[in-house]
Amino acid sequence: MTTITTEVATSAHWDDVQHALTGGSEGASCQCIWPMLSNRDWSETTTQQRTEMLRAEITEGPPPGLIVYVDGEAAGWIRIGPRTVQERIPRTRMIAAASDEPFDDDSVWAVSCFVVRREHRGSGLNLQMLRAAVDYARASGARLIEGYPVDTRGEKKRTNDLFHGTLGTFLAAGFTEAAEMKPGRTLVTRDLAS
Repeated sequence: MTTITTEVATSAHWDDVQHALTGGSEGASCQCIWPMLSNRDWSETTTQQRTEMLRAEITEGPPPGLIVYVDGEAAGWIRIGPRTVQERIPRTRMIAAASDEPFDDDSVWAVSCFVVRREHRGSGLNLQMLRAAVDYARASGARLIEGYPVDTRGEKKRTNDLFHGTLGTFLAAGFTEAAEMKPGRTLVTRDLAS
């Protein structure tokens, strides 16, 4: 029987964060820093700089995400935290146009990235990570969580195109569709206040 657990990403779990991020696709080069930088700043950084940025973010806290483990091995990562610290979100026009929430509200959190190691894909880990992330956000005082998933409409998509998560995963975790940002991309919300 497979055992699946999650942990918040702290300095003690740095090696596990790296193991989760380096299992295929863009995670190794992105280091989940893409949501934290403007386009210009992103294009001016190297993978090593992004790695150090993520290490500093985790060291300084609060934890910017969760790690999922399968039988004790780090298998995936999800970024979740206040929208106010994820610099790219309010600068993304389609999100800014679709969201009804003020961008200076620390109680609004965002899920902006999923990574699952290649050998664990297709096993439902994104949904388990997302459910754990909702619990983490609630315990940390979040009022509302936004997500920006891809609506695959049942079609196969490239893994690198799915780092925002899929609409089906968010709906299964209790999120509701708030607005279509563009064809194939939906803003979803989960109200934690009720």
